[in-house]
Amino acid sequence: MAEKIGTLILVRHGQSQWNLENRFTGWVDVPLSPAGEAEAHRAGKLLKDYHFDRGFTSVLICAQETLRIILEETGQTDLPVERDAALNERHYGDLQGLNKAETAAKFGDEQVHIWRRSFDVRPPNGESLKDTRARVIPYYEAHIKPLVLAGETILVVAHGNSLRALVMVLDNISEKYIPDLNIPTGIPLSYLIDSAGTVLEHGYLGSGE
Repeated sequence: MAEKIGTLILVRHGQSQWNLENRFTGWVDVPLSPAGEAEAHRAGKLLKDYHFDRGFTSVLICAQETLRIILEETGQTDLPVERDAALNERHYGDLQGLNKAETAAKFGDEQVHIWRRSFDVRPPNGESLKDTRARVIPYYEAHIKPLVLAGETILVVAHGNSLRALVMVLDNISEKYIPDLNIPTGIPLSYLIDSAGTVLEHGYLGSGE
């Protein structure tokens, strides 16, 4: 009997309007920018040869719109989709809505870099990446991983930090190196995973990485 190999496709939503305006978004429901819509269409074209068994996304509109466009491009608009706040971007607390450059001018580049990229430092009244991982990984383990281990092809459209939390586990990235990890918008990241949970190969589609 052939080994079952599952496929996990991760996509960070296309550029949002607040990405364009260089603002901290967090859980604020901000739509895609025109460039973000174009990124979602490009992602869909890169995924045309994939037949998905199920989709997962957050409850935020930029991720849901990206997923919708991808499914239109792949002709799979009837795909069963589960939406859950566990996959939301990390909550940026008091920084939400603020311009990143202005915030850096006020608090200093180093402090803002720590808030944005560190593993366990929270912005004021917000979540750290560690906090985000504490909700993303249990959800992944309970709802997504069993399907992948069963050999299904699963599409997850989420956010920069919720996906960083997941990739941190999939790629076994340490707390020391996670600040260097950036997930680009709108470029599918593919994982082939066997039934034991071993990542056989992974890489970005259409980017040469």
